[in-house]
Amino acid sequence: MKNYVVILLTLFAIIASAQTTRKYSNEFMNIGVDAAALGMSNAVVSQTADVNSGYWNPAGLVHLEDNQLALMHSSYFANIANYNYIAYGMPLDDRSAVGISIIRFGVDDILDTTQLIDDQGNINYDRISTFSTADYGITFSYARKLPLDGLNFGVNAKIIRRIIGDFASSWGFGLDAGIQFENNSGWKFGLMARDITTTYNAWSIDEGNFERISGAIEGQNQELPETTEITIPKLEIGMSKRWVFNYDYSLTAATNLNIRFEENNDIISSSFASINPALGFEFGYTDLVFLRGGVGNFQNELQIDNSEDLTFQPNFGVGFKYKGIQIDYAFTDIGDQSAALYSNVFSLKIDFSIFR
Repeated sequence: MKNYVVILLTLFAIIASAQTTRKYSNEFMNIGVDAAALGMSNAVVSQTADVNSGYWNPAGLVHLEDNQLALMHSSYFANIANYNYIAYGMPLDDRSAVGISIIRFGVDDILDTTQLIDDQGNINYDRISTFSTADYGITFSYARKLPLDGLNFGVNAKIIRRIIGDFASSWGFGLDAGIQFENNSGWKFGLMARDITTTYNAWSIDEGNFERISGAIEGQNQELPETTEITIPKLEIGMSKRWVFNYDYSLTAATNLNIRFEENNDIISSSFASINPALGFEFGYTDLVFLRGGVGNFQNELQIDNSEDLTFQPNFGVGFKYKGIQIDYAFTDIGDQSAALYSNVFSLKIDFSIFR
């Protein structure tokens, strides 16, 4: 019996073996997009108003005045995993807009050493191959202004595709819905309900490949894992306001409450739901240069002595916008205050009005 542990088995166990309902499922869709939003700790549900609204709150797409394109790249886990995002949005008329976005989160060139040792116990490095594991999310968005002034709504239809080399793959489908409201005083409110119908993933597992690796560790991976998983709904509630000083200076302050209907280590947690707050701000000068900051991901971390410490994730960002081209940068997890690893995130947004 082979007694070595390979990355393949780890990935297969973590990603493919699922109970029907998971506490954490399709988490790559919750990482976030747009360095401007990440710099504010994702506290943007109420005020998002560009092409990236298709991800944060599709209701914000109605604020598009022209076609927009967004791109983002970031690396995670010491550059082992890459996260790429592209989005396009366009107004249909003065009351509605549509958008499409694609996310890929993947690890490439993973060594497959399951055939390193042949049946005679000989090591043959020529038998090592590579494979990739990748998660794809394609989102189609529609937004419309409602008859009540300041009230907008939007919906998302999501297609999820997840691939683990030649070993397993899945298709999934889900829906999101969001609303935004701005009152006469300039306060903005937003609500985003993710996976409102639950997002269903159906896995297809190559049984021949599974049989080949199922005996690599005695007593483990002896049975085929579940082939279905369900992503339970999540709710995000936001509020924000923008102030302008001396015509040139602006300050936006925002807060989010991120609600999962499960018990976990969030700062507020019960058997019914867990709530994680996020706070963010953006300081702007002449709508040209932006400085952003935020704090979120508050967790009650269990220590080795069974005590609990409160950890959080601070974020910082800067941005520059000129004639419809906006470049943003975010540095997450300043000072290593949370268990999450820091990342450098860059994003680009292009407003097609510059071509007119």
